[in-house]
Amino acid sequence: MLFRKGLCLVLLIWCDVCLGQVPEFYKDVQPIIHTNCVPCHRTGEAAPFPLITFDDVTKRSKFIRQVVSSRYMPPWKADNHFNSFANDRSLSDKDIKTIVSWIDGGAPKGKPNLKAEQDLQARVSAGTAYKRKPDLTLKVKSGFQVKGDAQERFVMFKIPFEMAADANVEAVEFTSNNKKLIHHANFAIHPVADPAIDLHNSVDVVDLSGPDADKYYEWVKYKKEMTYYGGWIPGTTVETYPENMGWIMPKRGVVLVTVHFGPSSVDAESIDGINLFFKTTPIKRKVKVISLGSGGIGEKDITPPMMIFADEISKFRLRIANNQPDISLLYAWPHMHYLGKEFKAYATTAAGDTIRLVHVPAWDFRWQEIYKYKQPLLLPKGAVVHVEGTYDNTKDNPANPHNPPQLVMSTGNMRSDQEMMTLILMYVEHEAGDENLFFKWN
Repeated sequence: MLFRKGLCLVLLIWCDVCLGQVPEFYKDVQPIIHTNCVPCHRTGEAAPFPLITFDDVTKRSKFIRQVVSSRYMPPWKADNHFNSFANDRSLSDKDIKTIVSWIDGGAPKGKPNLKAEQDLQARVSAGTAYKRKPDLTLKVKSGFQVKGDAQERFVMFKIPFEMAADANVEAVEFTSNNKKLIHHANFAIHPVADPAIDLHNSVDVVDLSGPDADKYYEWVKYKKEMTYYGGWIPGTTVETYPENMGWIMPKRGVVLVTVHFGPSSVDAESIDGINLFFKTTPIKRKVKVISLGSGGIGEKDITPPMMIFADEISKFRLRIANNQPDISLLYAWPHMHYLGKEFKAYATTAAGDTIRLVHVPAWDFRWQEIYKYKQPLLLPKGAVVHVEGTYDNTKDNPANPHNPPQLVMSTGNMRSDQEMMTLILMYVEHEAGDENLFFKWN
């Protein structure tokens, strides 16, 4: 009996010690930081400093404690009560407690394990935020010189490619040596199978904002088909696809990359392109993309017409019916500019059901995302997609590019001081059983 009491006392003391242990960096904190923070806190990305190594984190520990405790960081702008997403990078209560306890406990290093740092740094050096190095990187022929004249530029680049064979794509990402220069970027993959069409005897770059913009028409011969369309916005994660899904990179063609350079106060060079990650397993379901609203389908159907008057908070709506066969949605990609205040998208069916797509109640241009669904969202034929955007064109909006506020339109190339209301949806054709499918994301 005395032995049992003694054993229980020892176990209770041991448990108290365990519960009181301070988390260690390499064992407890590093996995959280690398997963949730480093996608932005790395060289060339939107965040102002890296958080890869022990030293990177410890020298900013007080600041990190403040921003994670308040949930200011890492940023996650979607309303999780409206819908939840597979790539939610917000911290759990447990994660926050671990980081705060580690900092309050003196930020102990613990047993060093540098492999994760070294592997991550190798990927950073390779210019990727994906879990491994790219199988193919396609870059512009030469860097573009961005002038520090505070002017915005829309520039298109042609990147020819020829491979031994088609390739199955499991992930793709826009890459740049300095994303801080860029408002957003898009890329289109155009197959050019005909060997009689020379991929190189045309211009490599066209400044759409300059006097030679009409040289763009030299590329018309490449644009008879388009395999895929993607892009990058500030804050977004890598575009990947669920198991057995993706698209096929043609063995020959061109990538046309459109880069919207924001106003810059210093001269700088921008070297841009895309990273591709291939897989040997077959693609059983092909991923497709559709763009709704500004710059896409239904642009002229936005009501009222997008004229955002000075000193007003304005709301605009778009209704687009799905005239295709039933589809299953993978991603929602909302986009607005600096006047954006709130973005909401949902669909309604003939049966009276509402399908919640995405809601961003407090829009922040700096932290956008392509939101991955945990399960396919069925959008049946005849369903109506509703997009609602609210814009704050008052002096109370600290992001307002105009002081005092001015009339803002949505026309032409849509500079950053103009506006957009866009929803891009990525999808596959619907199959029986999708309602029971949980995505296995790469």
